[in-house]
Amino acid sequence: MLGRIIKIVSKEYTILSDDGNRLMAQLSGKIRLQTTPIAGDFVEYESINGVYVIQRIKERKNRLIRPSVANVDQALVLISLKDPDFTSTLIDRLCMLIVHEKIEPILCVTKCDLGIADDIEKQIQEYERGPMRVIRCQKDSLDEGIGDILKGKVSVLTGQSGVGKSSLLNQLNPEFHLAIQAISKALGRGKHTTRHNELHLVSGGLVADTPGFSSVYFGHIAENELAYDVLDFLPYLGKCRFNDCIHENEPDCAIKAAVDRGEISSLRYQNYLAVLELIRLGKGRY
Repeated sequence: MLGRIIKIVSKEYTILSDDGNRLMAQLSGKIRLQTTPIAGDFVEYESINGVYVIQRIKERKNRLIRPSVANVDQALVLISLKDPDFTSTLIDRLCMLIVHEKIEPILCVTKCDLGIADDIEKQIQEYERGPMRVIRCQKDSLDEGIGDILKGKVSVLTGQSGVGKSSLLNQLNPEFHLAIQAISKALGRGKHTTRHNELHLVSGGLVADTPGFSSVYFGHIAENELAYDVLDFLPYLGKCRFNDCIHENEPDCAIKAAVDRGEISSLRYQNYLAVLELIRLGKGRY
């Protein structure tokens, strides 16, 4: 029988079966010596003496380390306008990492009810004109499109602590009762409110709430790979004079020409160059 692991507590595994039932299962002895199962894994299991036993973990299309979840379809990048402040640097760095793992990024701008400064509004509109879907979220007012986005997908929510990940999950499904804590004024960032990783059934899909993070790591990405992780660059790749162009100082670069014409945001390009430099210097962690 086929199913998907949606929760792991100690040595007990909750499987969502193909027919939508939740089953408690154990690992077979042979799997314990092989791949460590994580939430999101597709598995083959069988009933042995009334106990469900996972016999095989199927090949993953991707895997995230934080949170530890496999076979992810999309990532909702939550960025708030205030507390913590809006930052395109973090948005672009997260999106590069997400695209590198063959996951679709979706930008969710939270706390829009607090008002939007003109310079931030300009940046948001640049994202809205680009290839990534953008959703604006307000307190106690949920964009109806989010439910459609989640349906039939495995999604992760990522972003700094305090941007409203748990709040968004609570609005989508009040039964979560996830703890919401106030922004830590002393630190200027949110306290970690998520206590464990789990795939939740939400709006016809599965959602993993994620803990806040302290770093974004690029050490596994090569210089010549990074441009393929910037969605705005994709229509122009392969059109430069040199096949090995990394879109920095080379002549006749299609990416730089698109920036000059205003077809690619200059801020997006500068954020790309900054990460390129981090990779080159071996300082892949942000």
